[in-house]
Amino acid sequence: MELSGKQRRHLRSLGHTLEPVVQLGKDGIDEGVIAAVDTALTQHELIKVRVGTEAPEERHDAAEQLASETKSAVAQVLGRTILLYRKHPKKPKIKLPAE
Repeated sequence: MELSGKQRRHLRSLGHTLEPVVQLGKDGIDEGVIAAVDTALTQHELIKVRVGTEAPEERHDAAEQLASETKSAVAQVLGRTILLYRKHPKKPKIKLPAE
């Protein structure tokens, strides 16, 4: 899933007030983290993931890996926070602007 610049800006504005729902710790990305991110994306469509300082992955690499594993898109990587988006398959809540 690829987002246009306009869509990324829209998602960043929506994600500004969100709190991280998943934390990536010293164990890195494993099945549990992927399952938690997948579940959160299904429930919320737009989520923040916090990359802990002890996480073995670099934050941009972690963002790309999580996005590919969960079939989502990276809207932003800011500091140690990743903003991920995946449209709900049946009832989307977020309306993205046209490309």
